[in-house]
Amino acid sequence: MFAVIKTGGKQYKVAKDDVIVVEKLNGEAGEVVAFDSVLMVGEGADTKAGAPFIEGVCVAGEVIEQTRGDKILVFKKKRRQNYRRTAGHRQDLTVVRITDILTDGKKPEAKPKKAAEAKKSDEAEGDAPKKASGKKAAKKPAAAKKAPAKKAPAKKAAAKKTTAKKAASKKKED
Repeated sequence: MFAVIKTGGKQYKVAKDDVIVVEKLNGEAGEVVAFDSVLMVGEGADTKAGAPFIEGVCVAGEVIEQTRGDKILVFKKKRRQNYRRTAGHRQDLTVVRITDILTDGKKPEAKPKKAAEAKKSDEAEGDAPKKASGKKAAKKPAAAKKAPAKKAPAKKAAAKKTTAKKAASKKKED
């Protein structure tokens, strides 16, 4: 069985156990994601197409990792204007393994946390309030204020220099 799903402005043809790379989705590695925008589903001659989506069909997937795509360089130039700009871009991506194609209005079930992870998170939550209710942390002494930077003495205005013509005309007048 296959399905055509829409996510991140793109369409993907998927089947069970396919691994696809899609635009960034919220979720950590191991979380279950549901794709409700199913455009087509079927197997062989028994294929249904939606207008635009099929109601009651959902594709379940598991987030494998959050990653980033290759760097794309963008270069702009206007000839004879000394204008050049270079910019780079790396797209955030999510790698997803398709676990199931659910029909008849079923929704995917979230996997329960592993027992060890659940204990660690419970212990971490339990420790935080104890620390907060204990003695207040000692205040650090305030750093000594630095003396203001010395300013350089103001420069004297330079005396005006007279040109040779003006000097000659002054001598004639005297």
